[in-house]
Amino acid sequence: MIADLYNPSIWLSLLILTSLEIVLGIDNIIFLAIVSARLPKSKQALARKIGLAIALIGRIIFLSSVVWIMKLGDTVARFGDFDLSWRDIIFLGGGAFLLYKATGEIHQVVEGKDEQKGNAKHGVFGRVILQIGALDVVFALDSMITAVGLSQQLWVMIAANAIAIFIMLFAADAVGRFIARYPTVRMLALTFLMMVGFALCADGLHNPIPKNYIYAAIGFSSATEFLNILTRRKAEKRSRK
Repeated sequence: MIADLYNPSIWLSLLILTSLEIVLGIDNIIFLAIVSARLPKSKQALARKIGLAIALIGRIIFLSSVVWIMKLGDTVARFGDFDLSWRDIIFLGGGAFLLYKATGEIHQVVEGKDEQKGNAKHGVFGRVILQIGALDVVFALDSMITAVGLSQQLWVMIAANAIAIFIMLFAADAVGRFIARYPTVRMLALTFLMMVGFALCADGLHNPIPKNYIYAAIGFSSATEFLNILTRRKAEKRSRK
């Protein structure tokens, strides 16, 4: 391993894998910010830290079981011409959960039945942590399988995931504050989660939606909302004068 530190190709693979994990973790950051927002402000950062720590342990276990990961694509059941694998089951389950979670959050916002954050109980805190840890592994499954194909060095894969999670942790705080300040951004983020959930289900049904389309839709919608925020800010400044 020490000799690998002087190998430029190792550092290049670490850079590529880290960038991949960060880019593919955008939807995870949105999920982190929204789920942890259900808790009192004093507990949100702690929930994210514990949840991501659990997620990192889960990623390390996955990456350490390289052979098992590569077998996730093996067929476990067959329905006519459709071959169902463990990978499909994980994607279908994760996608269905995201659709359920985002729909429930949107319903509460629209109906004005948002829970009082100050009354969050320990059970809610525990559920938030488990949701963060479990969904992170589902989100990262594709990138971890890609990592196995791009690098043969386990420590490089683990380092890339660890760096991405630390960046995710700090980014989630900023994203959380931004979403709390602008309610319309929260609604936009929830629709992003629904889109990601639908994409996971489509992937599990062997009809994958190209990631470029998803990122383009998220980017275009975010740019539009950013312009709306600027417009509202200028309108507020003019009204104060």
